[in-house]
Amino acid sequence: MKRQERICWGLVLRRTGAFCLAAAGIWLLLAGTGSGQAAEALHVLGDDPAFLTAALQAELGSGDGSAAEQDALGPWERLVVGQSPLLRQMGLDLSGGEAAGPVRTPEPSAAPTAVTPAPASGGEDAQEAPAPPATSPEDIVERTLVPTSTEGYAYADGLYLYNRTDLSVDLAAAASAAVDITLPKEGPEILIVHTHATEAYAPDGADTYAPTDANSRTLDETQNMIRVGDEMARVFQEMGLDVLHDKGAYDYPAYQGAYGRSGAAVADYLARYPSIQLVLDVHRDALVGNDGTVYKAVTKVDGEKTAQVMLVVGSGSGHPNWMANLALAAKIQKSLDGLYPTLARPMTLRGSVYNQELSPGSLLVEVGSHGNTLQEALRAARCFARAAGQVYLGLMDH
Repeated sequence: MKRQERICWGLVLRRTGAFCLAAAGIWLLLAGTGSGQAAEALHVLGDDPAFLTAALQAELGSGDGSAAEQDALGPWERLVVGQSPLLRQMGLDLSGGEAAGPVRTPEPSAAPTAVTPAPASGGEDAQEAPAPPATSPEDIVERTLVPTSTEGYAYADGLYLYNRTDLSVDLAAAASAAVDITLPKEGPEILIVHTHATEAYAPDGADTYAPTDANSRTLDETQNMIRVGDEMARVFQEMGLDVLHDKGAYDYPAYQGAYGRSGAAVADYLARYPSIQLVLDVHRDALVGNDGTVYKAVTKVDGEKTAQVMLVVGSGSGHPNWMANLALAAKIQKSLDGLYPTLARPMTLRGSVYNQELSPGSLLVEVGSHGNTLQEALRAARCFARAAGQVYLGLMDH
């Protein structure tokens, strides 16, 4: 009982000291400046890590204010901090929700960051529009898009599916379903295509380009989705797989009708090369807030910033066998989660078809978003190809 009383009185003294310190600082600011300047000064303090640490130590009496320390706080300590207006004004969020400032990017082994998943961009031509420019790198907000609950998702055995249709989905059945992969005697096994080949990323360092026709798009094959497809193809080939990479720009000069043009090309490839087992339509997403803020989906792999990847499965009345593609997506997602935790965003099911009715091994792959850099996207492309190649080789062994 005496120990509890000492703890209580210590907490009171610390909080009183913190309050006096904060009140004195605010009084000095107001005395020496106008109210607008004082508010700006407080904002600067709130962005100062050293000040945040000192305030946290004043509140709790221990710890260094690091992310690890914050995560390790007990329920009572979290309640104390949660009731502190000073710390709340400084953007220190210990509630388990989305932080006011940039989200901490976790290492692959770390627990996922709590964020609200952004919608996918992968609609058919009539539903899409070119993304706005990604502006300067310092204006782009980083987010690691991983779910923290099953609410709003179909969920099974660690897999999340964002179902944007009115279809009923048994994700557990899809995840356990067999995928029909046949080892071809000869010929290409994987086809990489880009319905929107001119999609590009945020210029960064040496990775710059002249926009072609629209913002965040270019015909420069060293900077657009062709470069990302090349990286995937290289990794697949290193794994011993035979790859065809179609480098046609089906979204230029006309954006409208791109899926029709790429679909005709895919159908032609499938007719000429019946050995093709996987068709990957590789895109990049576009994440823009209602206020125009540009976001990028990013995590870390081996300590390096890497764009997140999202698998999009088409459905609709014109695609009666979409469950076969969902089964394949679930297996690749499982492989991604095992090799590179937090790299993959939740899978998305949409009502558009995306030419996936042409082959049971078809997927749309979103590699990052237009706020990511090309180098982040290339790292993601390599990771995706390793995970997908592992699944493909495993299916051939059965």
